[in-house]
Amino acid sequence: MSSKISTISTIGIMGFGAFGRLMARHLQPHFALRVCDPAQPPEPDLSGKGLLPVSPAEAAACDLVILAVPVPAIPEALSVLRPHLKAGAVMLDVGSVKIGPASAMQAALPDDVEIIGTHPLFGPQSARNGLAGLRIALCPIRGGSAPRIAAFLRRVLKLKVIMTTADAHDREVAMVQGLTHLIAKILVRMEPLPRTMTTASFDLLMQATEMVRYDAPNVFMAIERANPHAKAVRDRFFALAEEMRLFLEDGHAEAAQPAADLPHKVAEVAQA
Repeated sequence: MSSKISTISTIGIMGFGAFGRLMARHLQPHFALRVCDPAQPPEPDLSGKGLLPVSPAEAAACDLVILAVPVPAIPEALSVLRPHLKAGAVMLDVGSVKIGPASAMQAALPDDVEIIGTHPLFGPQSARNGLAGLRIALCPIRGGSAPRIAAFLRRVLKLKVIMTTADAHDREVAMVQGLTHLIAKILVRMEPLPRTMTTASFDLLMQATEMVRYDAPNVFMAIERANPHAKAVRDRFFALAEEMRLFLEDGHAEAAQPAADLPHKVAEVAQA
Protein backbone atom coordinates (compact mmCIF):
# COMPACT_ATOMS: atom_id res chain seq x y z
CA MET A 1 0.00 0.00 0.00
CA SER A 2 1.33 3.44 -0.92
CA SER A 3 0.32 6.41 1.18
CA LYS A 4 -2.54 8.50 -0.19
CA ILE A 5 -0.82 11.55 1.30
CA SER A 6 1.73 12.81 -1.21
CA THR A 7 3.28 15.47 1.03
CA ILE A 8 3.58 15.43 4.79
CA SER A 9 2.93 18.95 6.07
CA THR A 10 1.51 18.35 9.57
CA ILE A 11 2.84 16.10 12.30
CA GLY A 12 0.91 15.13 15.41
CA ILE A 13 2.97 14.19 18.46
CA MET A 14 1.31 12.22 21.25
CA GLY A 15 3.42 12.83 24.35
CA PHE A 16 5.68 15.76 25.18
CA GLY A 17 8.26 14.38 27.56
CA ALA A 18 12.01 14.86 27.14
CA PHE A 19 12.13 13.04 23.82
CA GLY A 20 8.95 14.64 22.51
CA ARG A 21 10.51 18.05 23.16
CA LEU A 22 13.74 16.99 21.45
CA MET A 23 11.81 15.89 18.36
CA ALA A 24 9.80 19.10 18.28
CA ARG A 25 12.95 21.23 18.32
CA HIS A 26 14.33 19.53 15.21
CA LEU A 27 11.05 19.02 13.32
CA GLN A 28 9.45 22.43 13.88
CA PRO A 29 11.53 24.19 11.18
CA HIS A 30 10.11 21.75 8.61
CA PHE A 31 6.57 20.82 9.68
CA ALA A 32 3.57 22.27 11.48
CA LEU A 33 3.45 20.40 14.78
CA ARG A 34 0.32 19.54 16.75
CA VAL A 35 1.22 18.24 20.20
CA CYS A 36 -1.08 16.42 22.64
CA ASP A 37 0.00 15.82 26.21
CA PRO A 38 -2.66 16.52 28.88
CA ALA A 39 -0.13 15.90 31.66
CA GLN A 40 2.36 18.51 30.42
CA PRO A 41 0.79 20.57 27.62
CA PRO A 42 3.29 22.63 25.64
CA GLU A 43 3.09 26.36 25.22
CA PRO A 44 2.16 27.55 21.72
CA ASP A 45 5.26 28.32 19.68
CA LEU A 46 4.85 30.13 16.37
CA SER A 47 8.51 29.90 15.34
CA GLY A 48 9.37 27.78 12.32
CA LYS A 49 6.23 26.09 11.00
CA GLY A 50 4.61 26.44 14.41
CA LEU A 51 3.70 24.25 17.35
CA LEU A 52 0.26 24.15 18.94
CA PRO A 53 -1.14 22.20 21.89
CA VAL A 54 -4.13 20.20 20.66
CA SER A 55 -6.63 17.51 21.56
CA PRO A 56 -6.02 13.83 20.71
CA ALA A 57 -8.45 14.15 17.79
CA GLU A 58 -6.53 17.10 16.33
CA ALA A 59 -3.20 15.31 16.72
CA ALA A 60 -4.63 12.20 15.04
CA ALA A 61 -5.88 14.24 12.07
CA CYS A 62 -2.31 15.10 10.98
CA ASP A 63 -0.54 13.56 7.99
CA LEU A 64 1.97 11.79 10.23
CA VAL A 65 1.38 10.84 13.87
CA ILE A 66 4.21 10.05 16.29
CA LEU A 67 3.64 8.03 19.44
CA ALA A 68 6.09 9.54 21.93
CA VAL A 69 4.57 7.86 24.97
CA PRO A 70 6.07 5.12 27.17
CA VAL A 71 5.83 1.65 25.61
CA PRO A 72 3.19 0.40 28.12
CA ALA A 73 1.01 3.42 27.23
CA ILE A 74 0.96 2.70 23.49
CA PRO A 75 -2.22 0.54 23.43
CA GLU A 76 -4.22 3.22 25.25
CA ALA A 77 -2.86 5.96 22.98
CA LEU A 78 -3.81 3.93 19.90
CA SER A 79 -7.33 3.47 21.24
CA VAL A 80 -7.71 7.24 21.70
CA LEU A 81 -6.23 8.15 18.31
CA ARG A 82 -7.75 5.45 16.08
CA PRO A 83 -11.21 6.99 15.47
CA HIS A 84 -9.68 10.23 14.22
CA LEU A 85 -6.95 8.99 11.86
CA LYS A 86 -7.39 9.78 8.19
CA ALA A 87 -6.88 7.35 5.34
CA GLY A 88 -3.27 7.27 4.19
CA ALA A 89 -1.89 8.75 7.41
CA VAL A 90 1.45 7.42 8.66
CA MET A 91 1.78 6.27 12.27
CA LEU A 92 5.13 5.65 13.90
CA ASP A 93 6.42 5.08 17.40
CA VAL A 94 9.80 5.92 18.93
CA GLY A 95 10.01 3.20 21.58
CA SER A 96 13.16 1.40 22.68
CA VAL A 97 11.67 -1.95 21.66
CA LYS A 98 9.89 -2.74 18.44
CA ILE A 99 8.16 -6.16 18.46
CA GLY A 100 5.48 -5.23 21.00
CA PRO A 101 4.65 -1.77 19.60
CA ALA A 102 4.61 -3.15 16.04
CA SER A 103 2.10 -5.85 17.01
CA ALA A 104 -0.03 -3.34 18.92
CA MET A 105 -0.16 -0.92 15.97
CA GLN A 106 -0.97 -3.67 13.47
CA ALA A 107 -3.80 -4.95 15.66
CA ALA A 108 -5.29 -1.54 16.50
CA LEU A 109 -4.98 0.52 13.33
CA PRO A 110 -7.12 0.29 10.17
CA ASP A 111 -5.57 -1.09 7.00
CA ASP A 112 -5.48 2.32 5.32
CA VAL A 113 -3.04 3.70 7.92
CA GLU A 114 0.67 3.12 7.29
CA ILE A 115 2.87 1.91 10.14
CA ILE A 116 6.59 2.38 10.75
CA GLY A 117 8.46 1.38 13.87
CA THR A 118 11.36 3.69 14.70
CA HIS A 119 13.97 3.78 17.41
CA PRO A 120 16.20 6.85 17.63
CA LEU A 121 19.41 5.35 19.02
CA PHE A 122 20.07 8.48 21.04
CA GLY A 123 18.41 10.63 23.67
CA PRO A 124 18.45 14.23 24.86
CA GLN A 125 21.89 13.78 26.44
CA SER A 126 23.64 12.26 23.44
CA ALA A 127 21.85 14.71 21.08
CA ARG A 128 22.71 17.83 23.04
CA ASN A 129 25.22 18.88 20.36
CA GLY A 130 22.91 18.11 17.42
CA LEU A 131 21.63 15.12 15.48
CA ALA A 132 24.21 14.90 12.70
CA GLY A 133 25.85 11.48 12.63
CA LEU A 134 23.55 9.88 15.21
CA ARG A 135 21.71 6.65 14.35
CA ILE A 136 18.04 5.84 13.99
CA ALA A 137 16.48 2.45 13.23
CA LEU A 138 13.47 2.22 10.91
CA CYS A 139 11.27 -0.87 10.78
CA PRO A 140 8.75 -0.69 7.88
CA ILE A 141 5.63 -2.53 8.97
CA ARG A 142 2.82 -1.48 6.63
CA GLY A 143 2.80 0.84 3.64
CA GLY A 144 5.42 2.40 1.40
CA SER A 145 6.42 5.65 3.10
CA ALA A 146 9.51 4.38 4.90
CA PRO A 147 11.93 5.25 2.03
CA ARG A 148 10.85 8.89 1.82
CA ILE A 149 10.94 9.28 5.59
CA ALA A 150 14.39 7.70 5.63
CA ALA A 151 15.48 10.14 2.91
CA PHE A 152 14.34 13.12 5.02
CA LEU A 153 16.15 11.80 8.07
CA ARG A 154 19.35 11.31 6.09
CA ARG A 155 19.36 14.44 3.94
CA VAL A 156 17.82 17.01 6.25
CA LEU A 157 18.50 15.85 9.80
CA LYS A 158 21.80 14.16 8.80
CA LEU A 159 20.98 11.00 10.73
CA LYS A 160 22.40 7.58 9.91
CA VAL A 161 19.37 5.44 9.06
CA ILE A 162 19.37 1.69 9.69
CA MET A 163 16.60 -0.18 7.88
CA THR A 164 15.75 -3.36 9.78
CA THR A 165 12.93 -5.53 11.11
CA ALA A 166 11.31 -5.41 14.52
CA ASP A 167 12.77 -8.80 15.50
CA ALA A 168 16.29 -8.03 14.27
CA HIS A 169 16.17 -4.69 16.08
CA ASP A 170 15.12 -6.22 19.39
CA ARG A 171 17.76 -8.93 19.16
CA GLU A 172 20.56 -6.37 18.81
CA VAL A 173 19.36 -3.78 21.32
CA ALA A 174 18.78 -6.53 23.90
CA MET A 175 22.55 -6.52 24.19
CA VAL A 176 23.43 -2.97 23.11
CA GLN A 177 20.98 -1.15 25.37
CA GLY A 178 20.17 -3.98 27.74
CA LEU A 179 23.74 -4.33 28.97
CA THR A 180 24.47 -0.59 28.93
CA HIS A 181 21.50 0.31 31.10
CA LEU A 182 21.94 -2.72 33.35
CA ILE A 183 25.60 -1.94 34.08
CA ALA A 184 24.83 1.76 34.53
CA LYS A 185 22.10 0.97 37.07
CA ILE A 186 24.49 -1.21 39.05
CA LEU A 187 27.29 1.38 38.96
CA VAL A 188 24.94 4.08 40.23
CA ARG A 189 24.04 1.76 43.14
CA MET A 190 27.78 1.45 43.92
CA GLU A 191 28.26 5.19 44.46
CA PRO A 192 30.23 7.06 45.65
CA LEU A 193 32.64 6.20 42.86
CA PRO A 194 36.17 7.62 42.37
CA ARG A 195 36.27 10.96 40.56
CA THR A 196 39.90 12.04 40.95
CA MET A 197 42.37 9.19 40.56
CA THR A 198 40.77 7.63 37.47
CA THR A 199 41.87 6.18 34.16
CA ALA A 200 40.70 7.07 30.67
CA SER A 201 38.77 3.80 30.40
CA PHE A 202 37.03 4.43 33.75
CA ASP A 203 36.14 7.97 32.67
CA LEU A 204 34.52 6.57 29.51
CA LEU A 205 32.54 4.12 31.64
CA MET A 206 31.35 7.00 33.81
CA GLN A 207 30.48 9.01 30.71
CA ALA A 208 28.33 6.15 29.42
CA THR A 209 26.65 5.88 32.83
CA GLU A 210 25.84 9.59 32.92
CA MET A 211 24.24 9.41 29.46
CA VAL A 212 21.52 7.07 30.75
CA ARG A 213 21.45 7.90 34.47
CA TYR A 214 18.45 10.24 34.25
CA ASP A 215 16.39 8.28 31.75
CA ALA A 216 12.82 7.81 32.93
CA PRO A 217 12.29 4.53 34.83
CA ASN A 218 9.85 3.35 32.15
CA VAL A 219 12.68 3.48 29.59
CA PHE A 220 14.76 1.03 31.62
CA MET A 221 11.79 -1.25 32.18
CA ALA A 222 10.90 -1.25 28.48
CA ILE A 223 14.48 -2.12 27.53
CA GLU A 224 14.73 -4.94 30.07
CA ARG A 225 11.18 -6.27 30.31
CA ALA A 226 9.35 -5.41 27.09
CA ASN A 227 12.07 -6.81 24.83
CA PRO A 228 11.50 -10.58 24.47
CA HIS A 229 15.22 -11.14 23.77
CA ALA A 230 16.53 -9.23 26.81
CA LYS A 231 16.18 -11.97 29.42
CA ALA A 232 18.46 -14.39 27.56
CA VAL A 233 21.13 -11.67 27.34
CA ARG A 234 20.79 -10.89 31.07
CA ASP A 235 20.99 -14.59 31.91
CA ARG A 236 24.15 -14.99 29.87
CA PHE A 237 25.73 -11.89 31.43
CA PHE A 238 24.96 -12.95 35.01
CA ALA A 239 26.07 -16.54 34.33
CA LEU A 240 29.41 -15.34 32.98
CA ALA A 241 29.76 -12.88 35.87
CA GLU A 242 29.19 -15.74 38.32
CA GLU A 243 31.80 -17.85 36.53
CA MET A 244 34.27 -15.00 36.80
CA ARG A 245 33.49 -14.55 40.50
CA LEU A 246 34.17 -18.24 41.16
CA PHE A 247 37.36 -18.11 39.12
CA LEU A 248 38.69 -15.08 41.00
CA GLU A 249 37.70 -16.32 44.44
CA ASP A 250 38.45 -20.03 44.15
CA GLY A 251 40.44 -20.51 40.97
CA HIS A 252 37.71 -22.77 39.60
CA ALA A 253 37.82 -23.72 35.94
CA GLU A 254 34.17 -22.76 35.37
CA ALA A 255 35.33 -19.56 33.66
CA ALA A 256 36.44 -21.64 30.69
CA GLN A 257 33.25 -23.68 30.38
CA PRO A 258 31.82 -23.67 26.83
CA ALA A 259 28.55 -22.04 25.90
CA ALA A 260 26.93 -25.43 25.34
CA ASP A 261 27.19 -26.12 29.09
CA LEU A 262 25.35 -22.94 30.04
CA PRO A 263 21.58 -22.87 30.67
CA HIS A 264 19.58 -23.60 27.51
CA LYS A 265 18.45 -20.05 26.61
CA VAL A 266 21.84 -18.60 27.49
CA ALA A 267 23.55 -21.04 25.16
CA GLU A 268 21.18 -20.07 22.36
CA VAL A 269 22.18 -16.41 22.66
CA ALA A 270 25.86 -17.26 22.90
CA GLN A 271 25.67 -19.24 19.67
CA ALA A 272 23.46 -16.76 17.75
